[in-house]
Amino acid sequence: MGVRTFFSDKDIQTVSEALDIAEDRTGEYYKFSFGQWKRHRYGVKTLTDLRREEIAPDPAFALLNKYSLANAEEALDVRRRKGDFYSICLQDHRILDALGRDRNACLLPLMVYIFTHELIHIVRFCNFSQRFEVKGEGRRREEEIVHGTTLKVLKGLALQDLDYIMDAYRSYGICELMAC
Repeated sequence: MGVRTFFSDKDIQTVSEALDIAEDRTGEYYKFSFGQWKRHRYGVKTLTDLRREEIAPDPAFALLNKYSLANAEEALDVRRRKGDFYSICLQDHRILDALGRDRNACLLPLMVYIFTHELIHIVRFCNFSQRFEVKGEGRRREEEIVHGTTLKVLKGLALQDLDYIMDAYRSYGICELMAC
């Protein structure tokens, strides 16, 4: 049996569950109300919905796109809204490949980790803690900050195999950024 490239329907259910957990944990960490979360506009795309330019270079598990008001229509129908919109572009093929290489890793905790990491980036960009367009050393530093915050947000979460994932990816940056 070969490595799957796209998430299955069952995987999509797990991805959705992971996003719910990551939103709850991240919102709890930042003490967000429901209304505050709504100001951080974002959507999630999987590989089947990605355009060529949304496929991240190796080894990223996700590409975070920022859409400005000028091209927000392309983002997920945000025509009547103001401000920026972010799209978390999941790289199914890389995520599934990583799970295939490491039999101790499971999709749910890995996706909770990935989503929490991406949501923290979005919060930092929306709150002007960091500019989206940062490059070089500033980019490396942003990844360190977000990774450290991700570990804090997820610490103590009772989720099977999450500790393994956090330890396995302790020194990894898994996000690429692209302004559209």
